[in-house]
Amino acid sequence: MYRNIFWDLGGTMVDTYPQLDTMLAGVVKKSGYNVLDLNVAQLSRVSTKHAINVLSERFGIPEEEFRTAERALKHCWETNPPWPMPGITDILDRVKSVGGLNLVVTNRDRKSAEALLRGLGLDVDDIVCPDDGFPRKPDSAMHLYFLDKYGLELSECLAVGDRSIDINVAHAVGMDVALLETPGVRMDAPDADIHIQALAQLLRLIG
Repeated sequence: MYRNIFWDLGGTMVDTYPQLDTMLAGVVKKSGYNVLDLNVAQLSRVSTKHAINVLSERFGIPEEEFRTAERALKHCWETNPPWPMPGITDILDRVKSVGGLNLVVTNRDRKSAEALLRGLGLDVDDIVCPDDGFPRKPDSAMHLYFLDKYGLELSECLAVGDRSIDINVAHAVGMDVALLETPGVRMDAPDADIHIQALAQLLRLIG
């Protein structure tokens, strides 16, 4: 059983992918080409950077066009955030009820991360991001910071994420990890300790 959750943010706590995938596909369609959101999803589950790099090269579209659209989407999220993942509030509450900590470890900039959490009313105990002077995941510095700050036992901690880098960084510090999979999107991530299709599946693991 776990007491403390190390949360990834976008795609794990917050359902950012549908709008992100549609935005990236929209840039392609605006340039006169066609691509399915599902095909974009296969790329964005690696990373947004990877998706932009591949789509830019495949369709001959400057990366800056994707970046401009991405910035506009993040600005929109400051006042109109995407939906929280189903079940997230129940998990946050369960962790609190057993005296554990909900800790957010994200590569997102702090302004964007805090705007998402605040806009959705998601109450967490702490958040760390590259703005705080740490290298981005899959470097393990942010995880190690929280482990040291709160004196946590690894056996009581579970990382929850939606991409391979979330698995890699958790395993680098000796932490178990649950991978939240997107239905219909193939994930090359066999090393996850736990595979889930909905956050509600975590309830039985917290105690």
